[in-house]
Amino acid sequence: MKNKLEQFKRLIRYAFILLLVIGQSFIFMYYWVSQYNDRITLPFVNKGNWLIAVYYMILELIFLYNFDGLKFGYFKKSNLVISQILAMLCTNLMIYLQIALLAAGFITFWPIVAISVAGAIFCLAVTLLSEFVFNRCFPAKRLLLIYDEYCPDFMMEKLKTRKDKYIVEKAVNISVGLEKISEMLDSSDGVIIFDVHAEIRNKLVKMCYAREIRAYTTSKVSDILIRSAETIHLFDTPLLLCRNTALTFEQRFIKRFTDIVVSSVLLIITSPFMLFCALIIKLYDGGPVFYRQERYTIGGRIFKIHKFRSMIVDAESDGKPHPATEDDPRITPIGKFLRAIRMDELPQLIDILKGDMSLVGPRPERVEHVDMYTAEVPEFKYRLKVRGGLTGYAQLYGKYNTSAYDKLQLDLMYIQNYSFLLDLRLLFMTVKILFMKESTEGFTEEKSQEIREEK
Repeated sequence: MKNKLEQFKRLIRYAFILLLVIGQSFIFMYYWVSQYNDRITLPFVNKGNWLIAVYYMILELIFLYNFDGLKFGYFKKSNLVISQILAMLCTNLMIYLQIALLAAGFITFWPIVAISVAGAIFCLAVTLLSEFVFNRCFPAKRLLLIYDEYCPDFMMEKLKTRKDKYIVEKAVNISVGLEKISEMLDSSDGVIIFDVHAEIRNKLVKMCYAREIRAYTTSKVSDILIRSAETIHLFDTPLLLCRNTALTFEQRFIKRFTDIVVSSVLLIITSPFMLFCALIIKLYDGGPVFYRQERYTIGGRIFKIHKFRSMIVDAESDGKPHPATEDDPRITPIGKFLRAIRMDELPQLIDILKGDMSLVGPRPERVEHVDMYTAEVPEFKYRLKVRGGLTGYAQLYGKYNTSAYDKLQLDLMYIQNYSFLLDLRLLFMTVKILFMKESTEGFTEEKSQEIREEK
């Protein structure tokens, strides 16, 4: 049941990107011509003004890309608007600094405020329009979910959170046979192949390819490793080379150098905030300011992570791990505030400077959890090929309560595709995630109890 408009989906997305960038550039140019151009040392004329407009558009596109603000028809509108506003604010700050240089001194900031307010309203308008267009032109796809031995209920629950994009009309076990499934495909917009063994999955993917039917498939660890493989054409049989060495020497050097420089600068900048956090924690209940806990990092080495204490003293007095749950009563009011704005993580800049952690990398898990997860999923130890990170792929694209196997896959995607630019992009997105409440969702009480019992 193909939608004939699907072939134009990217063009429509590009049209909205163009509308957003050009519209915000027009807003900026209005204030540039009326408020700023005459105040710089040598005012621009004609082509000079066009150059400023193009420069603004390039900056805007760079920040939109890094904040994931270009994915019209993909993310929810709240996610998109936050991304676009953050990109606009960064662009406006950069352009203001350029204007200050051209004016040989700091000048009034109010036009930039006006640009930002008008730009935010424009972002919201474009996003709402895009949502209307995409919902009308591309209604939710009616999917057939195919599964094997594992129950797909939790996957179906996740899909229900995006009813605007996917509607699972039927779930069928692979045991019904490929012939029966083949008949069902004709009445579906696509299929979700959920945790099916490789041999059958390959047949299903080929079956969908032959009929031009979309196939969504959950990934395995080996899929992620192969995706990052290098193609070799030494002879007429293509080869895929998986180097399996994590980061190269040059990458490790650049990453460590960046960690030292950035963590040193951030420790200086954030020291007043850290002092404030320490004071309010101490004044609240008189307990220790810092919370230290054993975590795993690169190569399976154990270190003690530093965090501002956000829970009551002796929150785990029974000696067993108690993962934080939603509305956990052990979290103090001060701790809830610090967690909401991620300020409890600031002392980890010390761990980064020491070399126990990195700015970006897999989240360093507590020792008990890693041992438990590794017993269930032996590949979980692959995350230890790099230093644990203050932020990272799984932290940004997953949640606090994301399953161990999903965390492993997300972190492997980062490790296998590492680059300095990827680190830079993830650092930008970390700012965005502060505004995304769902990323901080704790474990359910049932899941927390399960972890305690397994220990």
